[in-house]
Amino acid sequence: MLTVLIDYESGNLHSAEKAFQRMAVEADAGKVIVTSNPDDVLRADRIVLPGDGAFPACKAALFDHSGLFEATREMVIDKARPFLGICVGMQMMATWGREYEDTRGFDWIGGEIVKIKPDDKALKVPHMGWNDLVLDNPHAVLDGISTGDHAYFVHSYKFEVANPAHRLAHVEYGNDVTAIIGRDNMLGMQFHPEKSQSAGLRLISNFLNWTP
Repeated sequence: MLTVLIDYESGNLHSAEKAFQRMAVEADAGKVIVTSNPDDVLRADRIVLPGDGAFPACKAALFDHSGLFEATREMVIDKARPFLGICVGMQMMATWGREYEDTRGFDWIGGEIVKIKPDDKALKVPHMGWNDLVLDNPHAVLDGISTGDHAYFVHSYKFEVANPAHRLAHVEYGNDVTAIIGRDNMLGMQFHPEKSQSAGLRLISNFLNWTP
């Protein structure tokens, strides 16, 4: 069993690597590697796409790595390998990103990425820090997770899903902010599970054990 964390030079993957490796040992889920090699992706059993920064820059960086997105798409769409997008890695799953300029996403889960505009003007953007998850739809990745569990967020844009069934959890930050999305073999988390203590580690473990 091999889980790959895709490195396309968009963020520091050290903490994510350590968290996934730790939970892979505890869950007896095989090996975890960080890679920018498409050949590694093509032999992966599970794929994780992290991302920090702006949507257009992250997408450009991913596509600048020759063959990397194509390998990811083949494994996720054609071969239905379990996939997890984290932060901007989740946002790129959308149909459109509206950050700075209109940018096409992967269109794996319908929706668009729009700026967070809290109704309470005292709430600052970026949305940074701990927030309580509110569960919306059941999913195996949520096993052992309850409404009120904490997750750590750092972002200024949010995912507005086209189909409410694809939103698994949200948080309240002036208004609804999507926290977890999913359909078929694909999942996305707006927050950083590797920085979200016990709840985040449980979500990582659940993903490593998940069979869509």
